[in-house]
Amino acid sequence: MTHEKRIAHLDALREKSLEGGGRDRVERQHAEGKLAARERIALLLDPGSFFELDPFVVHRSRDFGMEKKEIPGDGVVCGAGAVDGRPVYVFAQDFTVFGGSLSETNASKICKVMDLAVQNGAPIIGLNDSGGARIQEGVVSLAGYSRVFFRNTRASGVVPQISAILGPCAGGAVYSPAITDFVFMTEKTSYLFVTGPDVIKTVTHEEVSKEDLGGARTHSAVSGVAHFVRRDDAAVLSAIRELLSYLPANNLDDPPIQESREAPGEPRDLNDFIPEEPNRPYDMAELVRRIADEGRFFEVHAGFARNLLVGFVRLAGRPVGVVANQPMHLAGVLDIDASVKGARFVRFCDAFNIPLLVFEDVPGFLPGTQQEYGGIIRHGAKLLFAFAEATVPKVSVITRKAYGGAYCVMLSKDIATDFNFAYPTAEVAVMGPEGAVNILYRREGDSAQARASRVAEYIENFANPYVAARRGYLDEIIEPSETREKLITAFRLLESKRAQLPAKKHDNIPL
Repeated sequence: MTHEKRIAHLDALREKSLEGGGRDRVERQHAEGKLAARERIALLLDPGSFFELDPFVVHRSRDFGMEKKEIPGDGVVCGAGAVDGRPVYVFAQDFTVFGGSLSETNASKICKVMDLAVQNGAPIIGLNDSGGARIQEGVVSLAGYSRVFFRNTRASGVVPQISAILGPCAGGAVYSPAITDFVFMTEKTSYLFVTGPDVIKTVTHEEVSKEDLGGARTHSAVSGVAHFVRRDDAAVLSAIRELLSYLPANNLDDPPIQESREAPGEPRDLNDFIPEEPNRPYDMAELVRRIADEGRFFEVHAGFARNLLVGFVRLAGRPVGVVANQPMHLAGVLDIDASVKGARFVRFCDAFNIPLLVFEDVPGFLPGTQQEYGGIIRHGAKLLFAFAEATVPKVSVITRKAYGGAYCVMLSKDIATDFNFAYPTAEVAVMGPEGAVNILYRREGDSAQARASRVAEYIENFANPYVAARRGYLDEIIEPSETREKLITAFRLLESKRAQLPAKKHDNIPL
Protein backbone atom coordinates (compact mmCIF):
# COMPACT_ATOMS: atom_id res chain seq x y z
CA MET A 1 0.00 0.00 0.00
CA THR A 2 1.41 3.38 -0.99
CA HIS A 3 1.80 6.28 1.44
CA GLU A 4 -0.99 8.07 -0.37
CA LYS A 5 -3.37 5.14 0.16
CA ARG A 6 -2.37 4.82 3.80
CA ILE A 7 -3.16 8.46 4.39
CA ALA A 8 -6.43 8.13 2.50
CA HIS A 9 -7.33 5.13 4.71
CA LEU A 10 -6.54 7.16 7.84
CA ASP A 11 -8.66 10.06 6.59
CA ALA A 12 -11.55 7.70 5.90
CA LEU A 13 -11.36 6.25 9.41
CA ARG A 14 -11.28 9.73 10.90
CA GLU A 15 -14.29 10.76 8.88
CA LYS A 16 -16.21 7.67 9.95
CA SER A 17 -15.37 8.33 13.59
CA LEU A 18 -16.58 11.92 13.30
CA GLU A 19 -19.88 10.78 11.79
CA GLY A 20 -20.87 8.77 14.85
CA GLY A 21 -24.15 7.04 14.17
CA GLY A 22 -24.73 9.07 11.05
CA ARG A 23 -26.48 12.27 10.04
CA ASP A 24 -29.99 10.81 10.44
CA ARG A 25 -29.41 9.92 14.08
CA VAL A 26 -27.78 13.27 14.79
CA GLU A 27 -30.84 15.00 13.36
CA ARG A 28 -33.01 12.82 15.59
CA GLN A 29 -31.01 14.12 18.57
CA HIS A 30 -31.65 17.67 17.43
CA ALA A 31 -35.37 16.97 17.01
CA GLU A 32 -35.49 15.83 20.63
CA GLY A 33 -33.85 19.06 21.77
CA LYS A 34 -30.43 17.48 22.33
CA LEU A 35 -27.00 18.07 20.84
CA ALA A 36 -24.66 15.37 19.55
CA ALA A 37 -21.65 14.34 21.64
CA ARG A 38 -19.10 16.28 19.62
CA GLU A 39 -21.30 19.36 19.51
CA ARG A 40 -21.46 19.28 23.30
CA ILE A 41 -17.69 19.02 23.63
CA ALA A 42 -17.25 21.93 21.21
CA LEU A 43 -19.47 24.15 23.38
CA LEU A 44 -17.85 23.05 26.63
CA LEU A 45 -14.20 23.52 25.68
CA ASP A 46 -12.21 26.49 24.45
CA PRO A 47 -12.29 26.60 20.64
CA GLY A 48 -9.69 24.34 19.04
CA SER A 49 -8.49 22.87 22.35
CA PHE A 50 -9.98 19.37 22.13
CA PHE A 51 -7.38 16.58 22.05
CA GLU A 52 -9.19 13.33 21.30
CA LEU A 53 -8.12 9.91 22.52
CA ASP A 54 -9.07 6.48 21.11
CA PRO A 55 -11.20 7.64 18.15
CA PHE A 56 -10.67 4.32 16.35
CA VAL A 57 -11.61 1.94 19.17
CA VAL A 58 -14.34 -0.57 18.29
CA HIS A 59 -16.18 -3.14 20.39
CA ARG A 60 -15.09 -6.77 20.62
CA SER A 61 -18.51 -8.40 20.77
CA ARG A 62 -19.22 -11.23 18.32
CA ASP A 63 -22.69 -12.19 19.51
CA PHE A 64 -26.10 -11.18 18.15
CA GLY A 65 -24.58 -10.05 14.86
CA MET A 66 -22.52 -7.33 16.52
CA GLU A 67 -19.46 -8.27 14.44
CA LYS A 68 -21.20 -6.61 11.50
CA LYS A 69 -21.78 -3.34 13.39
CA GLU A 70 -18.48 -1.68 14.16
CA ILE A 71 -18.35 2.10 14.46
CA PRO A 72 -15.04 3.82 15.35
CA GLY A 73 -15.23 5.36 18.81
CA ASP A 74 -17.81 2.81 20.00
CA GLY A 75 -20.32 5.27 21.43
CA VAL A 76 -18.20 7.58 23.56
CA VAL A 77 -15.97 10.54 22.63
CA CYS A 78 -13.04 10.98 25.02
CA GLY A 79 -10.13 13.33 25.43
CA ALA A 80 -8.78 16.48 27.00
CA GLY A 81 -9.08 20.18 26.38
CA ALA A 82 -9.21 23.53 28.09
CA VAL A 83 -11.81 25.72 29.81
CA ASP A 84 -10.65 29.33 30.11
CA GLY A 85 -7.16 28.07 29.30
CA ARG A 86 -7.11 25.51 32.13
CA PRO A 87 -6.84 21.75 31.36
CA VAL A 88 -9.83 19.46 31.81
CA TYR A 89 -10.58 15.87 30.81
CA VAL A 90 -13.91 14.95 29.28
CA PHE A 91 -15.95 12.04 28.02
CA ALA A 92 -19.22 12.39 26.12
CA GLN A 93 -21.49 9.43 25.54
CA ASP A 94 -22.77 9.35 21.95
CA PHE A 95 -26.41 8.29 21.88
CA THR A 96 -26.29 8.01 18.08
CA VAL A 97 -23.99 4.96 18.39
CA PHE A 98 -25.70 1.94 19.98
CA GLY A 99 -27.72 4.34 22.15
CA GLY A 100 -24.53 5.40 23.93
CA SER A 101 -24.59 2.04 25.73
CA LEU A 102 -21.56 1.04 27.78
CA SER A 103 -19.40 -1.75 26.36
CA GLU A 104 -16.09 -3.22 27.50
CA THR A 105 -14.08 -0.96 25.19
CA ASN A 106 -16.35 2.02 25.82
CA ALA A 107 -15.64 1.70 29.56
CA SER A 108 -11.91 1.33 28.91
CA LYS A 109 -11.90 4.65 27.07
CA ILE A 110 -13.65 6.40 29.95
CA CYS A 111 -11.30 4.81 32.49
CA LYS A 112 -8.25 5.95 30.52
CA VAL A 113 -9.46 9.55 30.59
CA MET A 114 -10.21 9.37 34.33
CA ASP A 115 -6.77 7.92 35.07
CA LEU A 116 -5.10 10.68 33.08
CA ALA A 117 -7.14 13.33 34.89
CA VAL A 118 -6.03 12.07 38.31
CA GLN A 119 -2.40 11.62 37.25
CA ASN A 120 -2.27 15.14 35.84
CA GLY A 121 -4.45 16.86 38.44
CA ALA A 122 -7.27 18.16 36.25
CA PRO A 123 -11.09 18.06 36.55
CA ILE A 124 -13.15 15.24 35.03
CA ILE A 125 -16.34 16.14 33.17
CA GLY A 126 -18.75 13.41 32.10
CA LEU A 127 -21.49 14.18 29.57
CA ASN A 128 -24.00 11.37 30.08
CA ASP A 129 -26.50 10.32 27.41
CA SER A 130 -26.80 6.55 27.40
CA GLY A 131 -29.26 3.69 27.26
CA GLY A 132 -27.22 1.89 29.94
CA ALA A 133 -25.26 -1.35 29.81
CA ARG A 134 -24.84 -2.92 26.38
CA ILE A 135 -27.05 -5.98 26.69
CA GLN A 136 -25.19 -7.86 23.97
CA GLU A 137 -22.06 -7.96 26.16
CA GLY A 138 -23.69 -9.08 29.42
CA VAL A 139 -21.44 -9.18 32.47
CA VAL A 140 -18.53 -7.66 30.54
CA SER A 141 -20.50 -4.43 30.31
CA LEU A 142 -21.39 -4.56 34.00
CA ALA A 143 -17.72 -5.03 34.84
CA GLY A 144 -17.05 -1.90 32.83
CA TYR A 145 -19.39 0.07 35.07
CA SER A 146 -17.62 -1.25 38.15
CA ARG A 147 -14.28 -0.07 36.77
CA VAL A 148 -15.72 3.41 36.23
CA PHE A 149 -17.28 3.52 39.74
CA PHE A 150 -13.95 2.49 41.27
CA ARG A 151 -12.18 5.37 39.55
CA ASN A 152 -14.90 7.83 40.57
CA THR A 153 -14.31 6.82 44.16
CA ARG A 154 -10.52 7.02 43.95
CA ALA A 155 -10.70 10.42 42.25
CA SER A 156 -13.08 11.83 44.88
CA GLY A 157 -11.40 14.64 46.77
CA VAL A 158 -8.42 14.55 44.39
CA VAL A 159 -9.84 16.31 41.32
CA PRO A 160 -13.27 17.92 40.83
CA GLN A 161 -15.74 15.58 39.12
CA ILE A 162 -18.72 17.02 37.26
CA SER A 163 -21.55 15.07 35.63
CA ALA A 164 -24.05 16.39 33.12
CA ILE A 165 -27.16 14.27 32.52
CA LEU A 166 -28.15 15.22 28.98
CA GLY A 167 -30.41 12.30 28.11
CA PRO A 168 -31.37 9.00 29.73
CA CYS A 169 -29.29 7.60 32.58
CA ALA A 170 -30.76 4.50 34.20
CA GLY A 171 -29.91 1.38 36.15
CA GLY A 172 -26.35 0.93 37.34
CA ALA A 173 -25.29 3.89 35.19
CA VAL A 174 -26.71 6.33 37.76
CA TYR A 175 -24.07 5.55 40.37
CA SER A 176 -21.18 7.14 38.54
CA PRO A 177 -22.86 10.59 38.49
CA ALA A 178 -24.02 10.03 42.08
CA ILE A 179 -20.40 9.69 43.26
CA THR A 180 -19.25 12.84 41.47
CA ASP A 181 -19.20 16.27 43.08
CA PHE A 182 -21.82 18.09 41.00
CA VAL A 183 -24.69 16.84 38.82
CA PHE A 184 -26.33 18.96 36.10
CA MET A 185 -29.62 18.15 34.36
CA THR A 186 -31.66 19.69 31.56
CA GLU A 187 -35.29 20.64 32.07
CA LYS A 188 -36.99 18.38 29.54
CA THR A 189 -34.50 15.95 28.01
CA SER A 190 -32.69 14.25 30.90
CA TYR A 191 -33.82 11.39 33.13
CA LEU A 192 -32.11 9.67 36.02
CA PHE A 193 -33.49 6.60 37.80
CA VAL A 194 -32.47 3.17 39.03
CA THR A 195 -35.61 1.44 37.72
CA GLY A 196 -37.92 2.90 35.10
CA PRO A 197 -41.69 3.44 35.22
CA ASP A 198 -42.51 0.09 33.57
CA VAL A 199 -40.53 -1.93 36.11
CA ILE A 200 -42.03 0.03 39.01
CA LYS A 201 -45.54 -0.61 37.69
CA THR A 202 -44.83 -4.34 37.44
CA VAL A 203 -43.25 -4.68 40.87
CA THR A 204 -45.13 -2.18 43.06
CA HIS A 205 -48.17 -1.40 40.85
CA GLU A 206 -47.37 2.32 41.06
CA GLU A 207 -47.92 4.40 37.95
CA VAL A 208 -45.51 7.26 37.43
CA SER A 209 -44.21 9.15 34.41
CA LYS A 210 -40.54 9.36 33.49
CA GLU A 211 -40.57 13.06 34.32
CA ASP A 212 -42.11 12.60 37.76
CA LEU A 213 -39.89 9.63 38.53
CA GLY A 214 -36.52 10.86 37.39
CA GLY A 215 -36.79 14.22 35.67
CA ALA A 216 -34.88 17.37 36.50
CA ARG A 217 -37.69 18.82 38.64
CA THR A 218 -37.80 15.72 40.83
CA HIS A 219 -34.07 15.43 41.33
CA SER A 220 -33.46 19.14 41.89
CA ALA A 221 -36.29 19.73 44.37
CA VAL A 222 -37.25 16.39 45.93
CA SER A 223 -34.39 13.87 45.92
CA GLY A 224 -31.54 16.38 45.85
CA VAL A 225 -29.57 14.26 43.37
CA ALA A 226 -29.21 17.15 40.88
CA HIS A 227 -27.33 20.27 41.95
CA PHE A 228 -28.14 22.36 38.88
CA VAL A 229 -30.95 22.46 36.32
CA ARG A 230 -30.66 24.44 33.12
CA ARG A 231 -32.87 24.98 30.09
CA ASP A 232 -30.97 22.86 27.55
CA ASP A 233 -27.59 21.35 26.66
CA ALA A 234 -26.00 24.67 25.76
CA ALA A 235 -27.07 26.27 29.05
CA VAL A 236 -25.72 23.31 31.04
CA LEU A 237 -22.35 23.47 29.30
CA SER A 238 -22.11 27.22 29.87
CA ALA A 239 -22.91 26.71 33.57
CA ILE A 240 -20.21 24.04 33.88
CA ARG A 241 -17.68 26.53 32.52
CA GLU A 242 -18.82 29.07 35.13
CA LEU A 243 -18.63 26.52 37.95
CA LEU A 244 -15.07 25.60 36.96
CA SER A 245 -14.05 29.26 37.30
CA TYR A 246 -14.48 28.91 41.10
CA LEU A 247 -12.67 25.58 41.45
CA PRO A 248 -9.00 24.61 41.65
CA ALA A 249 -7.72 21.99 39.24
CA ASN A 250 -7.03 19.54 42.05
CA ASN A 251 -6.71 19.15 45.82
CA LEU A 252 -3.14 20.49 45.88
CA ASP A 253 -3.95 23.74 44.07
CA ASP A 254 -5.58 26.91 45.34
CA PRO A 255 -8.78 28.21 43.73
CA PRO A 256 -8.20 30.54 40.76
CA ILE A 257 -7.97 34.25 41.61
CA GLN A 258 -9.59 36.83 39.38
CA GLU A 259 -9.41 40.60 39.31
CA SER A 260 -11.23 42.10 42.28
CA ARG A 261 -14.63 43.61 41.49
CA GLU A 262 -16.69 45.87 43.70
CA ALA A 263 -19.95 44.75 45.26
CA PRO A 264 -23.13 46.50 44.11
CA GLY A 265 -24.95 49.12 46.14
CA GLU A 266 -23.94 51.35 49.02
CA PRO A 267 -22.51 49.46 52.06
CA ARG A 268 -24.32 51.79 54.50
CA ASP A 269 -27.66 50.53 53.17
CA LEU A 270 -26.94 47.16 54.78
CA ASN A 271 -27.38 48.69 58.23
CA ASP A 272 -31.13 48.64 57.65
CA PHE A 273 -31.22 45.27 55.87
CA ILE A 274 -32.08 43.06 58.88
CA PRO A 275 -35.71 43.67 59.93
CA GLU A 276 -36.28 45.07 63.40
CA GLU A 277 -39.09 42.55 63.97
CA PRO A 278 -37.35 39.32 65.07
CA ASN A 279 -39.74 37.01 63.22
CA ARG A 280 -39.97 38.92 59.98
CA PRO A 281 -38.29 37.06 57.08
CA TYR A 282 -35.72 38.57 54.74
CA ASP A 283 -33.81 37.22 51.74
CA MET A 284 -30.41 35.96 52.87
CA ALA A 285 -29.43 35.39 49.23
CA GLU A 286 -29.73 39.12 48.67
CA LEU A 287 -27.43 39.80 51.62
CA VAL A 288 -24.88 37.39 50.13
CA ARG A 289 -25.08 39.15 46.78
CA ARG A 290 -24.65 42.56 48.43
CA ILE A 291 -21.22 41.59 49.80
CA ALA A 292 -19.97 39.56 46.79
CA ASP A 293 -17.83 40.78 43.91
CA GLU A 294 -20.20 42.12 41.21
CA GLY A 295 -23.12 40.87 43.28
CA ARG A 296 -22.59 37.40 41.86
CA PHE A 297 -23.74 34.39 43.92
CA PHE A 298 -23.34 31.09 42.04
CA GLU A 299 -25.88 29.09 44.00
CA VAL A 300 -25.63 25.29 44.26
CA HIS A 301 -28.64 23.02 44.95
CA ALA A 302 -30.93 26.03 44.62
CA GLY A 303 -34.16 24.01 44.42
CA PHE A 304 -33.43 21.55 47.22
CA ALA A 305 -33.73 22.24 50.97
CA ARG A 306 -34.33 25.91 50.31
CA ASN A 307 -34.04 26.77 54.01
CA LEU A 308 -30.26 26.52 53.57
CA LEU A 309 -28.25 28.31 50.88
CA VAL A 310 -24.95 26.99 49.55
CA GLY A 311 -22.85 28.27 46.69
CA PHE A 312 -19.83 30.27 45.60
CA VAL A 313 -18.96 33.96 45.64
CA ARG A 314 -15.77 35.92 45.13
CA LEU A 315 -14.42 38.36 47.68
CA ALA A 316 -11.72 40.61 46.24
CA GLY A 317 -11.33 38.11 43.42
CA ARG A 318 -10.91 35.03 45.63
CA PRO A 319 -13.48 32.18 45.58
CA VAL A 320 -15.29 31.46 48.84
CA GLY A 321 -17.88 28.79 49.63
CA VAL A 322 -21.00 30.17 51.32
CA VAL A 323 -23.38 28.32 53.65
CA ALA A 324 -26.29 30.41 54.93
CA ASN A 325 -29.63 29.93 56.62
CA GLN A 326 -32.50 31.29 54.53
CA PRO A 327 -35.22 32.94 56.68
CA MET A 328 -37.52 33.07 53.64
CA HIS A 329 -38.06 29.29 53.89
CA LEU A 330 -39.04 27.49 57.10
CA ALA A 331 -37.56 30.46 58.99
CA GLY A 332 -34.09 29.12 58.15
CA VAL A 333 -34.33 26.08 60.44
CA LEU A 334 -32.07 23.08 59.93
CA ASP A 335 -33.80 19.87 58.90
CA ILE A 336 -32.70 16.55 57.42
CA ASP A 337 -32.37 17.74 53.82
CA ALA A 338 -30.65 21.00 54.74
CA SER A 339 -28.14 19.18 56.94
CA VAL A 340 -27.21 16.70 54.21
CA LYS A 341 -27.05 19.46 51.59
CA GLY A 342 -24.80 21.61 53.75
CA ALA A 343 -22.52 18.76 54.82
CA ARG A 344 -21.89 17.65 51.25
CA PHE A 345 -21.00 21.18 50.16
CA VAL A 346 -18.77 21.86 53.16
CA ARG A 347 -16.81 18.67 52.60
CA PHE A 348 -16.30 19.54 48.92
CA CYS A 349 -14.95 22.98 49.79
CA ASP A 350 -12.65 21.54 52.44
CA ALA A 351 -11.32 18.90 50.02
CA PHE A 352 -10.46 21.55 47.44
CA ASN A 353 -9.04 24.35 49.59
CA ILE A 354 -12.01 26.70 49.21
CA PRO A 355 -12.53 28.91 52.31
CA LEU A 356 -15.90 28.72 54.05
CA LEU A 357 -18.18 31.60 54.99
CA VAL A 358 -21.34 31.09 57.06
CA PHE A 359 -24.21 33.55 57.47
CA GLU A 360 -26.22 32.39 60.44
CA ASP A 361 -29.84 33.09 61.27
CA VAL A 362 -31.12 29.81 62.67
CA PRO A 363 -33.88 29.30 65.25
CA GLY A 364 -32.97 25.62 65.71
CA PHE A 365 -33.68 22.21 64.21
CA LEU A 366 -37.09 21.50 62.72
CA PRO A 367 -39.26 19.72 65.32
CA GLY A 368 -41.68 16.89 64.62
CA THR A 369 -42.05 13.14 64.48
CA GLN A 370 -41.27 13.03 60.75
CA GLN A 371 -37.86 14.59 61.37
CA GLU A 372 -37.11 12.47 64.44
CA TYR A 373 -38.16 9.22 62.78
CA GLY A 374 -36.25 10.21 59.66
CA GLY A 375 -33.03 10.53 61.65
CA ILE A 376 -32.55 14.25 62.19
CA ILE A 377 -30.05 13.40 64.93
CA ARG A 378 -27.87 11.42 62.56
CA HIS A 379 -28.30 13.75 59.60
CA GLY A 380 -27.85 16.90 61.66
CA ALA A 381 -24.63 15.41 62.97
CA LYS A 382 -23.34 15.24 59.38
CA LEU A 383 -23.32 19.02 59.09
CA LEU A 384 -21.69 19.42 62.49
CA PHE A 385 -19.10 16.79 61.58
CA ALA A 386 -18.34 18.43 58.23
CA PHE A 387 -17.78 21.86 59.74
CA ALA A 388 -15.71 20.50 62.63
CA GLU A 389 -13.38 18.43 60.44
CA ALA A 390 -12.84 21.19 57.86
CA THR A 391 -9.37 22.72 57.99
CA VAL A 392 -9.82 25.48 55.40
CA PRO A 393 -10.27 29.07 56.61
CA LYS A 394 -13.67 29.34 58.32
CA VAL A 395 -15.51 32.58 59.10
CA SER A 396 -19.05 33.08 60.38
CA VAL A 397 -21.39 36.04 60.66
CA ILE A 398 -24.44 35.83 62.94
CA THR A 399 -27.03 38.15 61.48
CA ARG A 400 -29.93 37.47 63.84
CA LYS A 401 -30.94 34.21 65.59
CA ALA A 402 -28.39 31.66 66.76
CA TYR A 403 -30.25 29.32 69.06
CA GLY A 404 -29.42 26.06 70.79
CA GLY A 405 -27.72 23.15 69.07
CA ALA A 406 -28.12 24.81 65.70
CA TYR A 407 -25.83 27.62 66.93
CA CYS A 408 -23.21 25.02 67.77
CA VAL A 409 -23.49 23.40 64.34
CA MET A 410 -23.29 26.56 62.23
CA LEU A 411 -19.59 27.32 62.78
CA SER A 412 -19.55 28.27 66.45
CA LYS A 413 -16.17 29.27 67.91
CA ASP A 414 -15.63 25.94 69.64
CA ILE A 415 -15.62 23.85 66.46
CA ALA A 416 -12.44 25.59 65.36
CA THR A 417 -13.90 28.53 63.48
CA ASP A 418 -11.20 31.10 62.81
CA PHE A 419 -13.22 34.33 63.03
CA ASN A 420 -16.73 34.77 64.39
CA PHE A 421 -18.57 38.04 63.78
CA ALA A 422 -22.08 39.15 64.71
CA TYR A 423 -24.37 42.05 63.90
CA PRO A 424 -25.89 44.07 66.75
CA THR A 425 -29.19 42.38 65.81
CA ALA A 426 -27.80 38.95 66.73
CA GLU A 427 -29.45 36.81 69.41
CA VAL A 428 -27.13 34.12 70.77
CA ALA A 429 -28.98 31.95 73.28
CA VAL A 430 -30.13 28.46 74.14
CA MET A 431 -33.58 29.30 72.77
CA GLY A 432 -35.81 32.25 71.91
CA PRO A 433 -36.92 34.61 74.69
CA GLU A 434 -40.56 33.47 74.67
CA GLY A 435 -39.67 29.79 74.96
CA ALA A 436 -37.05 30.44 77.62
CA VAL A 437 -39.46 32.41 79.80
CA ASN A 438 -42.08 29.67 79.40
CA ILE A 439 -39.63 27.17 80.87
CA LEU A 440 -37.93 29.32 83.47
CA TYR A 441 -41.13 30.75 84.94
CA ARG A 442 -43.72 28.11 84.07
CA ARG A 443 -44.89 27.83 87.68
CA GLU A 444 -45.04 31.52 88.41
CA GLY A 445 -48.50 32.27 87.01
CA ASP A 446 -47.41 35.73 85.91
CA SER A 447 -49.72 38.36 84.54
CA ALA A 448 -49.26 39.40 80.93
CA GLN A 449 -47.42 42.50 82.07
CA ALA A 450 -45.06 40.54 84.34
CA ARG A 451 -44.44 38.03 81.60
CA ALA A 452 -43.57 40.79 79.12
CA SER A 453 -41.16 42.19 81.68
CA ARG A 454 -39.45 38.82 82.07
CA VAL A 455 -39.15 38.46 78.28
CA ALA A 456 -37.53 41.89 78.07
CA GLU A 457 -35.18 40.98 80.91
CA TYR A 458 -34.15 37.76 79.14
CA ILE A 459 -33.49 39.62 75.89
CA GLU A 460 -31.33 42.19 77.69
CA ASN A 461 -29.31 39.60 79.59
CA PHE A 462 -29.08 36.72 77.13
CA ALA A 463 -30.65 37.17 73.66
CA ASN A 464 -27.99 39.53 72.31
CA PRO A 465 -24.43 39.21 71.01
CA TYR A 466 -22.69 40.98 73.89
CA VAL A 467 -22.68 38.11 76.38
CA ALA A 468 -20.99 35.88 73.77
CA ALA A 469 -18.56 38.65 72.87
CA ARG A 470 -17.56 39.20 76.50
CA ARG A 471 -16.66 35.53 76.77
CA GLY A 472 -14.68 35.50 73.51
CA TYR A 473 -17.14 33.35 71.56
CA LEU A 474 -17.44 36.24 69.12
CA ASP A 475 -14.34 37.99 67.87
CA GLU A 476 -16.14 41.22 67.04
CA ILE A 477 -19.59 42.74 66.76
CA ILE A 478 -19.72 44.64 63.49
CA GLU A 479 -22.04 46.95 61.63
CA PRO A 480 -23.67 45.26 58.62
CA SER A 481 -22.13 47.97 56.44
CA GLU A 482 -18.67 46.69 57.42
CA THR A 483 -19.36 43.09 56.38
CA ARG A 484 -17.54 42.96 53.05
CA GLU A 485 -14.49 44.85 54.32
CA LYS A 486 -14.20 42.68 57.44
CA LEU A 487 -14.59 39.45 55.49
CA ILE A 488 -12.00 40.37 52.87
CA THR A 489 -9.51 41.24 55.62
CA ALA A 490 -10.31 38.08 57.58
CA PHE A 491 -9.78 35.76 54.62
CA ARG A 492 -6.55 37.53 53.68
CA LEU A 493 -5.24 36.98 57.19
CA LEU A 494 -6.13 33.29 56.86
CA GLU A 495 -4.50 32.70 53.47
CA SER A 496 -1.53 30.92 55.02
CA LYS A 497 -3.57 28.88 57.48
CA ARG A 498 -2.17 25.40 58.16
CA ALA A 499 -4.12 22.90 60.22
CA GLN A 500 -3.51 19.20 60.77
CA LEU A 501 -6.01 16.54 61.73
CA PRO A 502 -4.96 13.56 63.87
CA ALA A 503 -3.39 10.75 61.85
CA LYS A 504 -6.03 8.25 60.67
CA LYS A 505 -6.97 6.16 57.68
CA HIS A 506 -10.19 8.14 57.26
CA ASP A 507 -12.95 9.52 59.43
CA ASN A 508 -16.28 7.84 60.09
CA ILE A 509 -18.87 10.52 59.36
CA PRO A 510 -22.36 9.42 60.54
CA LEU A 511 -23.76 8.35 57.18
